[in-house]
Amino acid sequence: MKPYVFLLAISLQTTISYSQTTEKDLVSKACMNYLDGFYNGDTLKLKESVAPTLYKFGYLKNETSNNYEDQGRMTYEQAMTYSKNVLRTKRFVSEKAPKKVVVLDIMNNIASAKVTAWWGTDYMLLSKKGDEWMIEQVLWEGPLQKDE
Repeated sequence: MKPYVFLLAISLQTTISYSQTTEKDLVSKACMNYLDGFYNGDTLKLKESVAPTLYKFGYLKNETSNNYEDQGRMTYEQAMTYSKNVLRTKRFVSEKAPKKVVVLDIMNNIASAKVTAWWGTDYMLLSKKGDEWMIEQVLWEGPLQKDE
């Protein structure tokens, strides 16, 4: 009887440890889904992790003037259109392209993260909806600096 109890205890402990996903893992997953949406045209991952009220805003360096210029806002709908176009045209991003997520802070209902992508650096604010983290706001700047 003792061997069965021992095996049951180990089995339960293993199941519990494998099923425990940390909040940091969930925030990272949302950010990676965002990257996969833009890199691979995966609209399902975007829908899973980007809020319909997305506010994405950024700056890009003008090659002529060498000044950073406002690129305007990207809405949720525009993000989806971009992702669909990547899939339609099969213009996927190289496997060697930067794809890095650093979770900066997590509270009860909000989190922040830094994402490094082929276009530059994104700072993200996320909110918790039920058990899922959703990207609400993105502020970005490109291109990448040489040391990134």
